[in-house]
Amino acid sequence: MDPTPDLPAAAPEPTPHRVPEIASLGLDTLVTEVAERLQSAAAVTDRMQRLLEAVVSIGAGLDLHATLHRIATGAAELVDARYAALGVIAPGGHGLADFIHVGIDDETAAEIGELPAGRGILGALIDRPEPLRLADLGSDPRSSGFPPHHPQMKTFLGEPIRVRDEVFGNLYLTEKKGGGAFTPEDEQVVHALAAAAGVAIENSRLYEEGRRRERWIAGAAAVTTALLSTDQAEAALTVAAEQVRELADASLGMILLPTAADGEDVRQMRVAHASGEAAEFVRGELLPKDSFAARLLAGESVYLDDMSSDPTVVIRLARSFGPSMAVPMVAAGRVLGGLCVWRPRGALPFTDSEKQLAETFASQAALALRLAEGQRDQQRLAVFQDRDRIARDLHDLVIQRLFATGMILESAARRSVVPEVRDGVGKAVDELDATIQEVRTTIYALQHDSHGDVPDTLRTRVLREASQAAAALGFKPAVSFVGPVESLVGDKTGRQLLAALREMLSNTARHARASRVGVEIDATVHLDDTGHPVGGDPESLDRGGRPGVLLTVTDDGIGMPTGGRRSGLLNLTRRAEALGGDAWHENGPYGKGTRVRWTSRL
Repeated sequence: MDPTPDLPAAAPEPTPHRVPEIASLGLDTLVTEVAERLQSAAAVTDRMQRLLEAVVSIGAGLDLHATLHRIATGAAELVDARYAALGVIAPGGHGLADFIHVGIDDETAAEIGELPAGRGILGALIDRPEPLRLADLGSDPRSSGFPPHHPQMKTFLGEPIRVRDEVFGNLYLTEKKGGGAFTPEDEQVVHALAAAAGVAIENSRLYEEGRRRERWIAGAAAVTTALLSTDQAEAALTVAAEQVRELADASLGMILLPTAADGEDVRQMRVAHASGEAAEFVRGELLPKDSFAARLLAGESVYLDDMSSDPTVVIRLARSFGPSMAVPMVAAGRVLGGLCVWRPRGALPFTDSEKQLAETFASQAALALRLAEGQRDQQRLAVFQDRDRIARDLHDLVIQRLFATGMILESAARRSVVPEVRDGVGKAVDELDATIQEVRTTIYALQHDSHGDVPDTLRTRVLREASQAAAALGFKPAVSFVGPVESLVGDKTGRQLLAALREMLSNTARHARASRVGVEIDATVHLDDTGHPVGGDPESLDRGGRPGVLLTVTDDGIGMPTGGRRSGLLNLTRRAEALGGDAWHENGPYGKGTRVRWTSRL
């Protein structure tokens, strides 16, 4: 037996603790995922920052065209697009009215030529204003291809821009940088930008509308001031034509005034003032009765989107222009005139706002014209009173004394036994008769205003022709009338008589070398079958005479050369024969000069 006591057994050594490897826990994946999410969050934050910067940028100014360019530029930067464009939809939704592009330089744009009209994919967005994202433009059946020199584009993102409930235009983005396709996130960002763009566009449009109204109001005030501050209404209306052309962004501005056509009671419109392109061709022209002038005279405004293709347009020159606007100038229920503006072919039609502004401008101008008309009437009344007094003095004093002097001379001639004295007195009496006719013509001119609104009479037109001939003759011809010329001579005969008078005076100025020219129109003669006078007494009708008019132009020049050309007289003869009359020439009185006669039946 072992005396040593039993000792407890030794405890087993503990197994060492083993830490698991990090890779086995997947932390690298976790860290990578966290890093990616942080990077994605940073990218989102960066994109949101860029979106906010773009929103601030597009609202930085109020000029509409510059705002549209900033919207297109900001959208391209947000989604990394190589090209961007913003198409403004035309009124009525027919195509594009404006097209702003980014990414295509001016040289390439010039080679491409005309801007898009809104067909193909662009037209699809116009017809259906919803976001559109395509990975390949060319594979879409709606694509219409690209014009020559146009950059190739594959990826596409389109977004409509709305201003309130109206689709203003569409934003087009193509060719994402890096070769990838546009993502749904890109679409969301562009959608947010389009919402902000609508607000910026609305602000720009309101600003431009306010500026436009301010310009129209200032223009109306300028015209009113010009009409009321000057005696020359013609100059003031010329200012109005220039103002309305500039305010309406038109090529041609016109002021139309009502007038009566020669020999007719029906009023028509005449272009009294014009400014701009082709103004020299339309100024003074009488508008056709079947044109828009008839509607203007009835107090109706006339708007046409394109005169070049409108079948109702009857004015040939108008077909060279595009949109037109004609607004009556009405005051106290009376049409005083009209404003008319023509834009170039291809320009945008007039908007409802522009039409309203033009109507307000026309009403203001009509009121000012009415006030100016009242001022001129007062001034005319004072002048007419003076003229009437002068005319009465001429008639009651001067003509009576001339008659008395003529009678004394005739009595002296009868008692004279010397033939030369009788001839001299006879010539003096003839001169007194001519002087009396001239004084009577002067009295008529004093009593009738040739610048009023009444239609021109034959008498006033004859006097006007004589005044115009004074420049070529070097002096004013003496004009006299016998009988009620205005009531007896019709419009057709009057036109031919004026043409004959014009040709007679022209021939006299070129060939006669005269120092005196007399014009007489006698509406009391009677003509035989050959067109020659048979006498002025009523019994001449029993001898076959018919009522007619006789035009006589007498000069004291060198006379008609023997064997000279007679082309002028032949023209006069043809005019007369067409009216049952004749034309001939004879020696002037007292063996000097020439007397040319022209007749026509009444």
